[in-house]
Amino acid sequence: MTTTPVKLAVIYYSSTGTITEIAKEIHDAGLKAGADVRLLKVAELAPQSAIDSNPAWAANHAATAGIPEATPADVEWADAVLFGTPTRFGNVSAQLKQFIDTLGGLWAEGKLVDKVYSGFVSTATAHAGQEATLLALYASVHHFGGITITPGFTDPEKFVDGNPYGTSHVDGQGAHPVDDVTRTAARIQVERAVRIAGALKAAA
Repeated sequence: MTTTPVKLAVIYYSSTGTITEIAKEIHDAGLKAGADVRLLKVAELAPQSAIDSNPAWAANHAATAGIPEATPADVEWADAVLFGTPTRFGNVSAQLKQFIDTLGGLWAEGKLVDKVYSGFVSTATAHAGQEATLLALYASVHHFGGITITPGFTDPEKFVDGNPYGTSHVDGQGAHPVDDVTRTAARIQVERAVRIAGALKAAA
C-alpha cells in the first residue's frame, strides 16, 4: 500500500537561536525520513527595544526573518506537529502559547484530533524546567484529542541525553551551542513521530 508523505509542521519560538537550530535539525531529519515538512516560527510578541537590547536575540531575529510565521491552517494541514519553545519559568514561552491559543476554532471543529504531536525545549541551565515545560505543552495536546508521541528511551542514544519527554538542550546563555547529542536526540524524535504518523495515516 502506498500513501502520500506524512505532512509535518515544525512550529517553534526562539529568542536567541537555540530552538531555531534544533528546529532546523528536526526539519532536515524530517525530510530525510520522507516527510513533507514546513518550518515555521510563531509571531514575536516582545517589543523591538527588548530584542535590540540582546545582541543574540537581535541576530536570531534578523537571521530568521525569512522563515514564515505559522498559522492555524498549517496545523490543520499537518499530520504531525512538533512544537519547540525555550522554557519560561518552567513553562511554555508566551509566544508559542499565544499561537496555541489561536487554535480554538480548529479545536471546536474537531480538526486537531488524532494528529501526532511532540515537543522540544531549551533552557539556560540544567534542571531548569525542561520536563515541566514539555509536560505543560502536552497538556494542550490532551485537550486537542491529539496523540502525544515522545522519544522515550526507544533508542540506545536516548540514554546519552536522558530526556524521554522530548529533545532538550542546555545552552548556558549561549556558551553551549547545539551539539551532536542534541542533534541525535532531535533526529530520533522526529523519525519516531513521522513513522507513527505514517502508520496512522496508512491505517485511516
